[in-house]
Amino acid sequence: MRGKLTLTMDSSVVTEAKKLAYQKKASLSRIVEDYLRTIVHLHGRYPGATSITAPITEGLVGMFPDDGKEYREQLEEALSEKFL
Repeated sequence: MRGKLTLTMDSSVVTEAKKLAYQKKASLSRIVEDYLRTIVHLHGRYPGATSITAPITEGLVGMFPDDGKEYREQLEEALSEKFL
């Protein structure tokens, strides 16, 4: 069964995401679905997910240093620095 989701975000992000989808020969909906499936799978809430990769994440490198810390810990530290 398919569901519908409406997202609101910066128009420049939408434009770049559409370009990425075109380059990957995929729909933007499919890219977002794959990304969300990955996130949910990583949290153990979607048993149907068999992969932890998604096309949208292929270009995401260098977001956090590879210092052996878990992603969640690095994210919490980054958010603490930004908002505290």
